[in-house]
Amino acid sequence: MTGLDTAAKIITRIGEIAHWIAAALMAAATVCSLLAPQFLSYFVGIDVTGETVELSLYGFSVTAPVVGETVDLTAFFLFGIGAVIILLLMAMVFRNLRLIITKSEGTTPFQADNVRMLKEIGIFSLAVPIIGFIMGLVIQLVLGFEAVEISNSMGGFVFGILALFLTQVFARGIQLENDTDGLL
Repeated sequence: MTGLDTAAKIITRIGEIAHWIAAALMAAATVCSLLAPQFLSYFVGIDVTGETVELSLYGFSVTAPVVGETVDLTAFFLFGIGAVIILLLMAMVFRNLRLIITKSEGTTPFQADNVRMLKEIGIFSLAVPIIGFIMGLVIQLVLGFEAVEISNSMGGFVFGILALFLTQVFARGIQLENDTDGLL
């Protein structure tokens, strides 16, 4: 099991670091879209071949109009705010997964810290589609409902509810282990 634990820790660490870096780059791109749009191409590659451009991240998708030879910068700026928040939430999911794996090495996974971190994973996962919905609504209010198309995947809800359910299972596991230890 140690080989699997080691691989899982490495993968979750890479996922965490990649999301922190992506969040920083997206924050820089978001600021550039507002203050220095000529530098936006240094941070993101946007293929402008038609009348619209699709911006998408973790199921949060915005089909924004093309203005001149680039994406509507207001749409990109608002999408960028939501994208940064979503990337930060996902970095925290990977962080908590790694910490759960680390804390469970050589001992039981039924620990209070693991239950707390699993609950946080559920909350972060639920927050991803909620942030997408809120930012989509903001974008449509700012640019007009006809100007942009918004799409939002609800997969985060399923994963979040599952994680919150597992929190209850782990809490019950802690209780059962304590009861068993008291009998010995």
